[in-house]
Amino acid sequence: MLVRGLILSMEAIMKVKSLGKEKNGNIALCVVKGVATGLCVALVGILLFAFVLRFTNISDKIIAPVNQVIKGVSIFLGVFIGLKKHKEMGLLSGLLIGLFFTIVAFLVFSLLDGAFCFDKALLNDIIFGSVIGAICGIICVNLKKN
Repeated sequence: MLVRGLILSMEAIMKVKSLGKEKNGNIALCVVKGVATGLCVALVGILLFAFVLRFTNISDKIIAPVNQVIKGVSIFLGVFIGLKKHKEMGLLSGLLIGLFFTIVAFLVFSLLDGAFCFDKALLNDIIFGSVIGAICGIICVNLKKN
C-alpha cells in the first residue's frame, strides 16, 4: 500500500515536471529571473528610503512598515517579471520566487550589515515572502495579455 502511494506520488511529480517543461519552459529560469528582479528593486527601494531618512526627521517607528512595503513591492515585481511568459503554476512559481527572494535578500543585507541574526523575524519574513509570492503568482498568471 505504501509502495503504491509512493509510485502514484512520483508519477504526479513527473507529470507536473513534464507539464512545466513542455508548456512553459524552465521554471527554474523564471524563479532566478524573478528573484534577481526583486532583489534589484529591493536594493533601489532601500537605498532611496535610506536617503530620505538621512535628510528628513522621520520617526524610527516608520522604518519596519516601510521595509515590509518595499519587500512586498519587490516580490510582486519579481513575480510579475519572472512569470511574464509563464502562464501556468503561478502558485508554485510565485511561492518559490517569494521564498528564494527572502532568503537571498536576508543573505545580501546581512552581508552588508556585517551580522547574521537568525530569529523569529527571519521566520516571519520567510512566511510573508512566500505567501505574498504565491498570491502574486496566482494574480500574474491570470492576468490577460493585452
